[in-house]
Amino acid sequence: MRINKLIFEEIMQNNNMITTAQVLSLGFSKTLLTNYVKEGLLERNRHGVYTLPDTVHDDMYTLMLRSEKIIFSHETALFLNDLSERTPFIHSVTIPSNAALPHSIKEECNCYYIKPKLHQVGLITKRNTFGNEVRCYNAERTICDLLRSRSRLDEEMVISAIKNYVASDTKNLNLLAVYAEQFKIGKTLRGYLEVLL
Repeated sequence: MRINKLIFEEIMQNNNMITTAQVLSLGFSKTLLTNYVKEGLLERNRHGVYTLPDTVHDDMYTLMLRSEKIIFSHETALFLNDLSERTPFIHSVTIPSNAALPHSIKEECNCYYIKPKLHQVGLITKRNTFGNEVRCYNAERTICDLLRSRSRLDEEMVISAIKNYVASDTKNLNLLAVYAEQFKIGKTLRGYLEVLL
């Protein structure tokens, strides 16, 4: 048994990975995926996500594929925006407060909730270390998220992130101020910046 040519091409275009939804959109059944796994032609990495055997698994990308609502935030967005050198052990994601993630996803990440109207503020895409495009927040939104959630985070990490942001050539302090007002953390932000600037 060999992998169908159309499916194989899709896998190659998708960094050695394919989802159940992609297979169905190509006109094939879920049973075919099950057969490929039994034959050892594919490995099931997560619910609905399959890779070629012996390929390194991009957990960030496959996590994002499992829900359109997921946007990488907090420590994960810090890393993606080059404001931290530490790769997070557990990814942080933000979803709108009127949405729900499957229990299986919640167990794999730190989940933050936000009002639906603020969910897309600062949304960008970045290439991760595997070269896949993932949804995350820009640096300014990430700083606001860290300040909003500082009771759940390590204070040293928050200070380090703000220092790295202030030292960054790409910082946009005007945009940061606009976001800080939207997220009602203007006073907190000024307190940190007065110490660091």
